[in-house]
Amino acid sequence: MHSLRWAWGYIREYKGRFALGLLLVLVVSALNMLNPYLAGKIVDDVIYGGQKDLLGPLLGLMIGFTFFRTIVRYGYQMTFEKLSQNVIFKMRENLYDRLHKLDFSFYDQTKTGDIMARMTGDLEAVRHFTAWTVYMIFENAMILLFAIGFMFYIHPPLAIAMLMVTPIIGFFAFRLTADVRPTFTEIRNQFARLNSVVQENISGNRVVKAFAKEDYEIQKFSAENGAFKEKNLKSAKIWEKYLPILDSLAGVLTVVMILAGGIMVIRGSLTFGELVMFNSLIWALNNPMRMAGWLINDVQRFIASAEKVEELLKTEPKITNHRSAAAKVKNFNGVVEFDHVNFSYGDGPVLKDISFKTKPGQSVAIIGPTGSGKSTLVNLLSRFYDASGGEVRVGGINVKDWDIERLRDGMAMVMQDIFLFSDTIEGNIAYGSPDASLESIQHAARLAEAHEFISSLPEGYDTIIGERGVGLSGGQRQRIALARAILKDPAILILDDTTSSVDMETELRIQNTLQSIQQSKTRFIIAHRISSVKDADFILVMENGRIIEKGKHEELVKKKGYYYNVYNNQYGNFDHKQNGKEVI
Repeated sequence: MHSLRWAWGYIREYKGRFALGLLLVLVVSALNMLNPYLAGKIVDDVIYGGQKDLLGPLLGLMIGFTFFRTIVRYGYQMTFEKLSQNVIFKMRENLYDRLHKLDFSFYDQTKTGDIMARMTGDLEAVRHFTAWTVYMIFENAMILLFAIGFMFYIHPPLAIAMLMVTPIIGFFAFRLTADVRPTFTEIRNQFARLNSVVQENISGNRVVKAFAKEDYEIQKFSAENGAFKEKNLKSAKIWEKYLPILDSLAGVLTVVMILAGGIMVIRGSLTFGELVMFNSLIWALNNPMRMAGWLINDVQRFIASAEKVEELLKTEPKITNHRSAAAKVKNFNGVVEFDHVNFSYGDGPVLKDISFKTKPGQSVAIIGPTGSGKSTLVNLLSRFYDASGGEVRVGGINVKDWDIERLRDGMAMVMQDIFLFSDTIEGNIAYGSPDASLESIQHAARLAEAHEFISSLPEGYDTIIGERGVGLSGGQRQRIALARAILKDPAILILDDTTSSVDMETELRIQNTLQSIQQSKTRFIIAHRISSVKDADFILVMENGRIIEKGKHEELVKKKGYYYNVYNNQYGNFDHKQNGKEVI
């Protein structure tokens, strides 16, 4: 019932159309009783009664009612189909909106395949329920009730004899519901796992081919596919158990009607025309009972899917404007301060007592071994995660007091994992500034050392980039992502290992360009190359989540600590002084 109430929350907006659809279903259900009645009248009044002049009008009525019933049935089918499309449109938009509100922690824990299963298969199950199952349940219930009422009107004793079978059918239908529901939850969960395997394999197809692991991936898919098959077969076995029983009991109605009705006709308590009416109404009892199993199947599938969709819609982001967001209209000046900041993902500390402060226009370089917390630090700045302790401040204001959209709009980040959309190069560069002119886009590309290779492509800036930038080298993808960030013209620019895939000469030109054009911008540069960080205003050296060294390049070299060792490894194992002069 909870899933039905949840679905009604979406249907309620179209309750007028929903009520009209049910009214038309009611009309059709009532019209289904007329032809059996007219058929009985033809037998009693025309064939046995000799009133041949009634044959034409009665046949005309039967044809007219059939035609009218067909039109009305088409009307409510289209009504419910349009209703379902409107409901699913709204539901899908809410889901997509929710996905954009959810933060990094949700995506860290949820597989893409599971999300896609909810957006596709689960939503389709909800749509099918709204478009077809709802009115079929109502239609079959009304047909059954009208048929029972009409049978009691015609001949109560025969009606009672036929209805003696229905409690038994109801019992087995209830048992079917109880047994089949858990299997649909299992099927839905396994479908999500199957989706995840396919999604990961497609995304990582180059790695699969590079390691010649096609057979391994096929076996992994076969295992999940086999599990999906087994869970469907488990559901089918339940149907195999109950469906023959339901069908057989429905068929018993015909036997009861022939035996009991035949005896009553022989004894004269029932006319032959009334027996024809009962015979014509057998389907009105049989069909709802036969459909009961299929409708139970659809309802259980809907409940399993609706629970998953609702669960996603009710998932709340951990990063919210939970305070007044008073800084929404304040200037974004690029002053950044970390004040004794700690952070943990939940399985141990990642950042420990991080403190530093920048001024507008300063460049801050962050260097350290893999896993030292460099990317996590800038993720706190953008408030992709919230600090576990201490404060992160931008413009003197705690990032938790900033409006999230305003905070992130004042920054531009070139992430370590470069992502490009399946769009033109121009569209990718202009992603953060959709109203930018082509000249501005080209200027940003020149600054990022990307214009030359873009211009060499057959379609230049109109070149369509494949999914995730397929067809471009790592360095080319990095330069397009850098151009995207430069074009946005942010107060704070974050470069997370942005030039790792470009050659040293190109990197030098990019660094010189950034220094010349970004004097008023606060820059965070995460890198492993000394050449990328040595000209920064100050450098943070991180290890195991802590800042172990801090200062300018020359100062850190003199300390002969971690930074000095990295410097020696990259530039040669020699002392930083030769003939009394600094070697930088």
